[in-house]
Amino acid sequence: MPTDLNHKTILITGSAGFIGSNLASRLFREMQAGTIVGIDNLNDYYDVSLKQYRLQELERQKPEGIDYVFVKGDIADKATVQELFDTYHPQVVVNLAAQAGVRYSITNPDAYIASNIIGFYHILEACRHASDNGHPGVEHLVYASSSSVYGGNTKIPYSTDDKTDRPVSLYAATKKSNELLAAAYSKLYGIAATGLRFFTVYGPAGRPDMAYFGFTDKLVRGETIQIFNYGNCQRDFTYIDDIIEGVVRVMQQSPAADEQGVAHKVYNIGNSHPENLLDFVRILQEELISAKVLPADYDFDAHTRLVPMQPGDVAVTYADTSELERDFGFRPDTPLREGLRRFARWYADFYAK
Repeated sequence: MPTDLNHKTILITGSAGFIGSNLASRLFREMQAGTIVGIDNLNDYYDVSLKQYRLQELERQKPEGIDYVFVKGDIADKATVQELFDTYHPQVVVNLAAQAGVRYSITNPDAYIASNIIGFYHILEACRHASDNGHPGVEHLVYASSSSVYGGNTKIPYSTDDKTDRPVSLYAATKKSNELLAAAYSKLYGIAATGLRFFTVYGPAGRPDMAYFGFTDKLVRGETIQIFNYGNCQRDFTYIDDIIEGVVRVMQQSPAADEQGVAHKVYNIGNSHPENLLDFVRILQEELISAKVLPADYDFDAHTRLVPMQPGDVAVTYADTSELERDFGFRPDTPLREGLRRFARWYADFYAK
């Protein structure tokens, strides 16, 4: 069903995160009136100063006519989530709060169960009871899933019709669990929900644990970068603006119930153009030199090492976005070089300051 975001109260969990902060910024530019409520626990999985920078940017960008509230809190705490819903009564909920990262899930599984399973359950329960006592309730729940749910699938590109019952990491298993829980709550309680399987999101002010950011940090420090699977990996890199465009379009169109009464859909959001990791590193190097992050005579060969595949990783990610294009008239298309150029220029400016 169509949803006009104007004059609505929109809750964004993980609002200090990469996608969450960019979504809030986009809504600032497009909404004429309404309320945006953000919540984030500001954990130290990566540099908290980057999260604080994003929040400062949002405060600076906030326009007239939009009420903006930021709450420091954790969705793994049920009382916090319930108070949030009782206070603001959101009509559209975008759940982006999650413990991210495939490799980190191997060494710190508790964080994934707390945020991705228990936290998401709290969001679902709050959506379920949002219409109690005559309140309007939640019109649409949009939540982050991940391309990781495809696990070791060898069929490419990945389609939402493919089986996703063999995850190769705990992170992937938690994201698949989110999809199953959302579908069950849609069936039982009539919650319209849409899951978005993101494919390798990158861009300015992104996550430092992602390859493009981590490689840059190491090269600047003169350290050696490791390219996994000896460079024989491909990733469907998706620029942040394309991700946000997809999220905003999906927010405005909640799924209709199917013949079984389930108003739940899942979409891929990816660039549909996998890039070889060696080509990705070459382009990144060129753009870092162009932005003067690195000197023109930097010896990349001396700072690059090819290593085996890491546990939990997959060789290829490749999104079939035909359903997204059919239902919303959109497919991501920012070229990798353009996206990395914008990142390199941001990096030069941010760290110069």
